[in-house]
Amino acid sequence: MKYALLIYQDDEQWESMSQEAHKEISREYFALRDDLKASGQYLDGQRLAPTIAATSVRRREGETLITDGPFADTKEQFAGFWIIDAPNLDEAIVAAARTPAARYGTIEVRPIMELPAGPLE
Repeated sequence: MKYALLIYQDDEQWESMSQEAHKEISREYFALRDDLKASGQYLDGQRLAPTIAATSVRRREGETLITDGPFADTKEQFAGFWIIDAPNLDEAIVAAARTPAARYGTIEVRPIMELPAGPLE
């Protein structure tokens, strides 16, 4: 089954870390990615730009509303994601726990719902 590992972290905390800490965390991510690739579990993943670069779009009563920043005002922001293929939720949780951001942020594990190839009837 496919799972999304949604990575949440505090942008301010990340920015306050040293360049060496950033490099070490990046090395850990690459090592984990390589391990998951070797086991056939890693499918995709991306890091997102900081929330200061975000734009939120809503449609209300026929009007498009555009605001700078993320929709929710929270301490942790959505920072990136990995898509993995794990045999079950327990194995997906193991992968999430190995993610460096699990030490200072939150990793949300969510099953991916497969959509049919054609139009819904």
